[in-house]
Amino acid sequence: MNLIVDPAPDAALLPDARHWMRRLSRYKTPDSRRAALELAITVIPFGGLWAAMAIGMTHGFWPVLLLTVPTAGLLVRLFMIQHDCGHGSFFASRIANDWTGRLIGVLTLTPYAFWKQTHATHHASSGSLEQRGIGDIDTLTVAEYEERSAIDRLKYRLYRHPLVMFGLGPAYLFLIQHRLPVGLFHAGWRPWASAMGTNATIFIFILALLQVITLPVFLLVHLPVVLIASTIGVWLFFVQHQFEQTVWESETEWQWHDAALHGSSHYDLPGILRWFTANIGVHHVHHLCSRIPFYRLPEVLRDHPELRDVNRLTLSESLGCVRLALWDEDRRRLVGFRDVEPVGSAS
Repeated sequence: MNLIVDPAPDAALLPDARHWMRRLSRYKTPDSRRAALELAITVIPFGGLWAAMAIGMTHGFWPVLLLTVPTAGLLVRLFMIQHDCGHGSFFASRIANDWTGRLIGVLTLTPYAFWKQTHATHHASSGSLEQRGIGDIDTLTVAEYEERSAIDRLKYRLYRHPLVMFGLGPAYLFLIQHRLPVGLFHAGWRPWASAMGTNATIFIFILALLQVITLPVFLLVHLPVVLIASTIGVWLFFVQHQFEQTVWESETEWQWHDAALHGSSHYDLPGILRWFTANIGVHHVHHLCSRIPFYRLPEVLRDHPELRDVNRLTLSESLGCVRLALWDEDRRRLVGFRDVEPVGSAS
């Protein structure tokens, strides 16, 4: 059964993507007071819930672990603030953005400069078939998949399996890959300096905490929070680009503006989830104009309601994205493995 996404408005009725980028440029200006407030109402509850769990665990009060889910939600929100800092859109000051991003990276286990570099590559190349591989989810075309050996097809199927994509994958990404960015040797020393600096700060931070709590308590509190938050983060990134009507183009056809607007979904979440995810679901607008702070994205949809239905994906509809794994260049949509005829079948 194919995933049904709310159809976008008739393209003829909408200005083109380049026009939208110019039209939305007025929303780029950050509000540093608003940013400071958004940071405070995220950091303070996160610290309070984390401390409550640690104190409760120290006294053997296991029910405090019920606070793990909202604490993980706040960690997701902190990551989204770090994300905006990486785009230079959270504070008006570049220095404030960079230092806020670096410090949050200690909590999210994400080296700020390393992630900023790979994410910038993702934004610059999203939707291009020739520029896949950095800062995105590996996606094969149907032709590429069918040309691979049986072993390589199995590897790709395992990579795309939900237990790997949303279970083992996030844990590996945040606990291991972010500690050692071995895939970026070509990028010079900066990603490694970022990773090693973040690792050292994390180590110092843990040593300080161990002066007041034990290592088992720290692990029982922080590890589940990180694992849940990382799974949510990967899920969000997945559905923002891995939906049926996304856009992938060859180099001769690829246009950055069109790929940014039409290759990203509008993940229309319930209000409480929009808050925890810092409006990252308004991803089509974000990709087209990444300098818009997350706290101004609702203004865009309020002032330009015609953008609400572009690639709109609801929470229930997004569950169908899990089966999508291959880009079908003939049908121009993402399909599942079951949609592809077995290799070697009669023609």
